[in-house]
Amino acid sequence: MVAPAFSLQDQEGKIHSLSDYKGKWLILYFYPKDNTPGCTKEACSFRDSSREFSKMGVKIVGISKDGVSSHKKFAEKYHLNFPLLSDPEHKTIEAFGAWGRSTFLISPKGEIVKEYKNVNPIVHSSEILEDLEKLL
Repeated sequence: MVAPAFSLQDQEGKIHSLSDYKGKWLILYFYPKDNTPGCTKEACSFRDSSREFSKMGVKIVGISKDGVSSHKKFAEKYHLNFPLLSDPEHKTIEAFGAWGRSTFLISPKGEIVKEYKNVNPIVHSSEILEDLEKLL
């Protein structure tokens, strides 16, 4: 299935579109709210695994309904090293059917290769790393 297109602002106000990641593997993860315990664990887990993902040529992007300023504070507080996109109107969240905590592994061709629903934020990044090692 082809991933739905999106264009959203990150924590610095920069627009990110799905097309920006064409030719690269993308982990697109949706989370409910900045600064909540589960979402913080998940974001920090992706941050801590980012070196391994980067070696594989994989980009990480988070999306929630929180605003740009909330994302900026959250990213700065936890030294997050990937974009957090703001979807206040829920258009991208709805397009992906991603209420709650969901992640999509998107191929360089823009296709959804794997979907993760109701993930465990503590082990989730490890789970994706294992799946990527099988795919790459």
